Amino acid sequence: MTTKDRQLSANRRPFNEGVLTTDQGIPVEDTDNSLRAGARGPSLLEDFHLREKIMRFDHERIPERVVHARGTGAHGVFKVYEPLDEYTTADFLTDPDAETPVFVRFSTVQGSRGSSDTPRDVRGFATKFYTRQGNFDLVGNNMPVFFIQDGIKFPDLVHALKPEPQNEMPQAASAHDSFWDFVTLQPETMHHVIWLMSDRAIPRSFRMMQGFGVHTFRLVNGQGRSTFVKFHWTPVLGTHSLVWDEAQKIAGKDPDYNRRDLWEAISSGQFPSWELGLQLIPEERAFEFEDIDILDPTKIIPEEVVPVTPVGRLTLNRNPDNFFAETEQVAFCVGNVVPGIDFTDDPLLQARLFSYLDTQLNRFGGANFFQVPINRAIAPIRNHQQDGFQQHEVPVGRANYFPNSLGGDQPTPAGPAGFVHYPEHVDGPKERKRSETFADHYSQATLFWNSMSSWEKEHIIAAYRFELGKVESMPIRVRLVEHLNRVDHDLAIAVALGIGVEEPVKSVDNHGRSSPALSQGNSPRESVLSRKVAVLVGDGVDARIVTSMRDTLTERGAIVELLAPVDGTITTSDGLPMEVTRAMQTMSSVLYDAIVVPDGAPDLAMDGLAVNYAAEAFKHGKAVGAFGTGLGLLQRAQIPLTTASADPALIAYDEWTPDFATEFTKALAAHRNFDRDIDAIPA
Repeated sequence: MTTKDRQLSANRRPFNEGVLTTDQGIPVEDTDNSLRAGARGPSLLEDFHLREKIMRFDHERIPERVVHARGTGAHGVFKVYEPLDEYTTADFLTDPDAETPVFVRFSTVQGSRGSSDTPRDVRGFATKFYTRQGNFDLVGNNMPVFFIQDGIKFPDLVHALKPEPQNEMPQAASAHDSFWDFVTLQPETMHHVIWLMSDRAIPRSFRMMQGFGVHTFRLVNGQGRSTFVKFHWTPVLGTHSLVWDEAQKIAGKDPDYNRRDLWEAISSGQFPSWELGLQLIPEERAFEFEDIDILDPTKIIPEEVVPVTPVGRLTLNRNPDNFFAETEQVAFCVGNVVPGIDFTDDPLLQARLFSYLDTQLNRFGGANFFQVPINRAIAPIRNHQQDGFQQHEVPVGRANYFPNSLGGDQPTPAGPAGFVHYPEHVDGPKERKRSETFADHYSQATLFWNSMSSWEKEHIIAAYRFELGKVESMPIRVRLVEHLNRVDHDLAIAVALGIGVEEPVKSVDNHGRSSPALSQGNSPRESVLSRKVAVLVGDGVDARIVTSMRDTLTERGAIVELLAPVDGTITTSDGLPMEVTRAMQTMSSVLYDAIVVPDGAPDLAMDGLAVNYAAEAFKHGKAVGAFGTGLGLLQRAQIPLTTASADPALIAYDEWTPDFATEFTKALAAHRNFDRDIDAIPA
């Protein structure tokens, strides 16, 4: 039968008309759940629909990453505090004397390589450990949960999240119909989406951002005992964020804001650090947690239930020599684990084990990407794999197979000394079915909402209103409010009011549980290390006072820049030239953590740009300080100086004293004053 005959035959029998099929025309029973051995069992390799769907998705674009295309990275080291032999045989976690090299890549998820750094988005936090046992890749995010429970839904999620196919808009943004259409039709997304609507989605800096392994993994010790584990990265500088208005303006003023921040910090010797923490769960406790299945990637285990144990320190201390060769070519694979670390049956993790390797094969055009220097293990590589695209090695010898007698039977499998998969018992029928223990999609979104401070809740409401305000379909808006009503009734009412949806009738009670660790309001606020301060100066400033203040802040770790109406120099009160860092028009208040207006340059109060610096910084809750004639500029900015005594981030002195620097430093360390009343301040 010819191809034409087969087509005619098919036309007479439209069996699959309107039905979802594979690329071979086979009708698909279910595209939401992968085939696995029992509802909570591992995904099965024979699932041809999962493999085809993921494979086709992985190969959609070249050579840019489909997701996480926009990124930056750095080299560093990791050291464990104390041996963790009780839990694992992983060498880098059991030898406190070992300094393990690492490469970390931070990224946004949605945008292309040319997008900006500060959209509302998830941030990738991927760490490659070059251990003596081989490479271990901890490929995580800055949020501890994910949108979906099963990896078979990942292509659908990303297709919905990416710019809409008919017009390729909007870039690096979730505020559009297709994303919210998907979200409101998949209730399992509700927990992650409320994180996305929080300030976690607009970090102040990669250096001030948490990281999470998302999944539950296993640690396996020398006796073969397994302990479930969740990985946490906690920044030493504290977890801090931008505000939405600021994030949008930064995208225009400096699209490279976060990558520039990391690069400059490392270049100046202010090496960022994170503490690695582990949530350790004995196997026998796996089913003890109310409403939580530890295999569900849309759930957290609250730190009050299982504490996070600090075990080591990551420090980034060297910038890449070449962006493409290192940051762009680094290839992370979730399946890269070392003896002592193993997987679980989390269905999202199981799909990632296939997808990441397949993606690298597509990006690099072949299987030899591990030979690229940034991907090369420090452990010796000896096997019988040869040839292939971009082979850089020159294998020698006659025998490229095992067993062999022509090459001395080398290399030989390590046996029990090698990686041994944990012998988990698996038993169950083959079925496309999700475990009933994955069915709760709202209680942890409620937990997150209950844990937020008042200002964080205001920001979440504003984010939902902004995002849904961009959605043209009213039914999608209505569906979202219905979901939020199952998270928290007051949240649903507040969002509905802002997007033109009728106020919902209360459907469920808020369970009242909270977890303080989820709120950024509880992050440490003692350090000013690497905080950027703009000092607005002009002709007539007192050089002695400006120098004294700059030295005080610099000694405490802050970065101080002098901004003037023009670049070059200004004339101080003693008639001498003073060099400035930049002209105000080349920068913006949103690129600094705080603003200071010193005495001696009264003409600055008549400079509209200088006035805007102060007004905008105040609006964004930042530390704003002034003394002497500098107070006149704050008045022109309509900043209510009468409230200074009640506003810990508004430092206003009639004249310079050393106390000013002390108080200002304290305000700077606090990050922002989110309780500031800015309703009367012009936008």
